[in-house]
Amino acid sequence: MEYKKGFKFEKLIIWQRAMELGEEINTMSEKFPKKEVYNLSSQICRAADSVALNISEGSIVQSKPEYKKFLGYSIRSLAEVISCLYKAKFRKYIAEEIFHTQYDFCYNLMNMIIAFRNKI
Repeated sequence: MEYKKGFKFEKLIIWQRAMELGEEINTMSEKFPKKEVYNLSSQICRAADSVALNISEGSIVQSKPEYKKFLGYSIRSLAEVISCLYKAKFRKYIAEEIFHTQYDFCYNLMNMIIAFRNKI
């Protein structure tokens, strides 16, 4: 994806990766059974989108402690995505390989957000 980079957060790799995560999770969840549309599908998409949304919201005219708080929300949203991935795997909605790919992406993104938060 290409971004304009007019807002401060658009330059952040963590935001760019979080945007990718949201799109990947959205595509993945479209394959869940219809009975999950208002349950697991909705929950995992909202959690994944929340990662990028909190990074961007926290970056705009916030104090450092406030920004760190929003980055913490992003990390918590990643934890929620992971729990939803486990649910999807246990219910056989996703293959083991997809689970591991998404899990690793989330884990790496979490570590990037933590490192970024520690440098603020």
